[in-house]
Amino acid sequence: MNKTIGKVVSIISNLVLVRIEGDVFQNEICFIFLGEEKLMAEVIKIIGDIAYVQVFESTRGLKPGSKVEFEGHMLEVELGPGLLSKNFDGLQNDLDKMEGVFLKRGLYTPALEDDKKWAFSPLAKKGDKVIAGDWLGNVKENWLDHKIMVPFKFEGEYTVESVAKEGEYTINDVIATLKDKEGEIHNVTMVQKWPVKLAIKAYKNKPRPFRLLETGIRVIDTMNPILEGGTGFIPGPFGTGKTVIQHSLAKHANADIIIMAACGERANEVVEIFSEFPHLEDPRTGRSLYERTTIIANTSNMPVAAREASVYTAMTIGEYYRAMGLKVFLLADSTSRWAQALREMSNRLEELPGQDAFPMDLSAIIAGFYARAGIVYLNNGETGSVTFIGTVSPAGGNLKEPVTESTKKAARCFYALSQNRADSKRYPAIDTLDSYSKYLEYPEFIDYSKEKLDENWVGLVNEARNVLVRGKETEEQINILGDDSVPIDYHVTLWKSEFVDFVILQQDAFDKIDATTSLERQEYMLKKVINVTRSEFKFEGFEEVAIYFKRLINVFRQMNYTVFKSEEFHKAEEEANAVLEERIIK
Repeated sequence: MNKTIGKVVSIISNLVLVRIEGDVFQNEICFIFLGEEKLMAEVIKIIGDIAYVQVFESTRGLKPGSKVEFEGHMLEVELGPGLLSKNFDGLQNDLDKMEGVFLKRGLYTPALEDDKKWAFSPLAKKGDKVIAGDWLGNVKENWLDHKIMVPFKFEGEYTVESVAKEGEYTINDVIATLKDKEGEIHNVTMVQKWPVKLAIKAYKNKPRPFRLLETGIRVIDTMNPILEGGTGFIPGPFGTGKTVIQHSLAKHANADIIIMAACGERANEVVEIFSEFPHLEDPRTGRSLYERTTIIANTSNMPVAAREASVYTAMTIGEYYRAMGLKVFLLADSTSRWAQALREMSNRLEELPGQDAFPMDLSAIIAGFYARAGIVYLNNGETGSVTFIGTVSPAGGNLKEPVTESTKKAARCFYALSQNRADSKRYPAIDTLDSYSKYLEYPEFIDYSKEKLDENWVGLVNEARNVLVRGKETEEQINILGDDSVPIDYHVTLWKSEFVDFVILQQDAFDKIDATTSLERQEYMLKKVINVTRSEFKFEGFEEVAIYFKRLINVFRQMNYTVFKSEEFHKAEEEANAVLEERIIK
């Protein structure tokens, strides 16, 4: 196939105008020749014989007249064994193979190991009828089962002609041959390519999420649950703990695969992820957490265009593992910087700007991306899921800015980080009253919670939320009128909400026991807390209320720091019951 060629006409930073000789299509990849170097770029607009391309590298030194060669395909990622325990950039270059501190321009490294041998065992047999996404065999990637599938690009039904015997093969060895309806034979290897901007749809159907994804963080699991295959986002100003929450989620969430997309983050934060993750212990297996993690990193000093690519690369890898029947948890930090990349390109194209000069279709782009997450039923009846949580860094903590507003429309869970809570050292700094989970209203989740947790679980959660709402209202009244000008009941209401805050909402991410809480424990503690908030207490004066509730909070927090149902736990529980007996009206 002859490649379409073109010549550079003009350069506007990372936007290059190319006069083309032949046909090109939207999102096609091309290479611009600059001396010995080839710069990768993507077509983002075509007018007549001029193609507008965004370059994923620095365009310094590029001149009009430079040769351009179009590849005939979109930006693709390589999918196969060897994606885990890797650090990639947004274009899937293996960062560990790069030399020096900074990435060299025009240098691209292979994503997967060509020479490494994998222990293959067949799952399909000769004569089987298969379609795209069906499992042909299995290899062990670290300790996980990595399924070798019929390539997603294959259309229609195929008959298996042969499958390789059990043994060790490289990713480029033929492990199966398939015959199509015309009788043509197709060789299948362990590796396949897929365009990042297109969703992988190798599944039977995609229901609404219904199963709770256990994260171990009480303020999420209990108050604002995220479901398996659900979407959420965490907006918050700098220093409120976005990255700590993400690390905690990555470590403790009940998922098989963790994908971290560091999109436009400051370089020092990304280095922190690179250096910390290999040493983190996986609480579920006792092995390294890194063994089931892939990191896609685009730091803020990398070219803007590559920043946009990184979130799509991460999502495509997530969808690939979902097609194996695995639970994938994708964390993007921060989607604001991805949106900024969209804004920069939109401005260079001189498109009609929306609010704050973001592209007019920002909401549609964000919604389209979030829609790729979800739980799916595969062709063989198994389930796989991609759960997505993105962080948003709104300028100055302004939650009314376009990126936050657009994400709100797309994501089902909203975890608002509060500067006030962070300043008063109430971590995680998620403001429950500003946050929400729309999944609490889903009939599918209500049925699931009745079966797995409690008959009235959603009712208990709403009751705890109401205690917090009444507490906030009361606090405002006390602040206006003064402590001694309001009835004692007001003080009791306020301290009941503080009690819920300290025992349920606050959690110590650096304590070995309190860092993660099982669902069984969350259910047990919520019922105990609700029992306290429903109770009547006798006090002589308002000064007694604060002193008493501080004691009560202290003994309940001791329970949080002990192993569930251990001797120390029961001892703290007895102490809590004794403190309750002092003031409770029966």
